[in-house]
Amino acid sequence: MKWDDVSPTITTHCIGINNGRFGHPEQDRAITLREASLLQGFPKKYKFIKSIDDFHMANLARHIGNAVPVGLGVAIARSIK
Repeated sequence: MKWDDVSPTITTHCIGINNGRFGHPEQDRAITLREASLLQGFPKKYKFIKSIDDFHMANLARHIGNAVPVGLGVAIARSIK
């Protein structure tokens, strides 16, 4: 990924660096769940879980990766109005 380019489509595998699509632009790591959620348009303080007992990384990645970005939903809705 690059700071001055569009991000790749965020998928359910967004926290894996294996294919190179979701590598942080400056650090040698994959993007975090929070970074993926921000790219999808979730608010910065959006709470995905109620407690740490509910935390399952794969489930959160699936939730984020399957989401339709809010901006895209708005654009589609406006086009069919």
